[in-house]
Amino acid sequence: MAGDRPDPDQLLARVQADEARAGRGRLRIFFGASAGVGKTYAMLEAARAAQAAGTDVAVGYVEPHGRRETESLLETLECLPTLAVHYRGVTRQEFDLDAALRRRPEILLVDELAHSNLIESDPPPRHAKRWQDIRELCDVGINVWTTLNIQHIESLNDLIAQITGVRQRETIPDQVLDEADEIELIDLPPDDLLQRLRQGKVYVPDQVATAIERFFRKPNLIALRELALRRTADRVDAAARAQGLPGSPQSQAYL
Repeated sequence: MAGDRPDPDQLLARVQADEARAGRGRLRIFFGASAGVGKTYAMLEAARAAQAAGTDVAVGYVEPHGRRETESLLETLECLPTLAVHYRGVTRQEFDLDAALRRRPEILLVDELAHSNLIESDPPPRHAKRWQDIRELCDVGINVWTTLNIQHIESLNDLIAQITGVRQRETIPDQVLDEADEIELIDLPPDDLLQRLRQGKVYVPDQVATAIERFFRKPNLIALRELALRRTADRVDAAARAQGLPGSPQSQAYL
């Protein structure tokens, strides 16, 4: 029947999109409700598995936050040199975009997608935001794995400020998340996350009490987890529709 035939314009658009993506690196985001759910750890474990399978993997930048488990995983991976930048009398180590472009691994790990580069530093960064660094890497064919929390999505900034009382200064445009090739939800129930906090596995001990009293209150964590689950489900549904398939029952449950 004529009504069952694929739309020629849609087919052409899909072919053109596939051709545009063919030369680009793939972006994989390890996505979670908040800090401490295990995004970086999951990313490093996946990187170790890829390396064991023969894939060329390198770490461009990972912030271990003093977590011993994270540091131990980094020991078995190639870590590219960071860039020393001078900012207001302090020297900080930042992701070195040019070093990553020179090394050009098959998979590059760059933690904290929403990070803001130090615009007034010496030397100055090429881009204001890390997501822009990552876009440049993907443009030249490097596959990038990164991490992101739900509260850093631009369109949710006002809502999350209402929920938590904390406004995030570092956000990414929704389009960056929408254009990712793969999003892997790293989920951890609020009670388990609070236990990890109290055990010192998320922040250093002198920061734990303040974190639990403010951002990491259980009602906040429940709401953030729901938003992360819903956003992931929306993504699954959108991907299915782009392929001409109905949304999954799981994604429909959140619509």
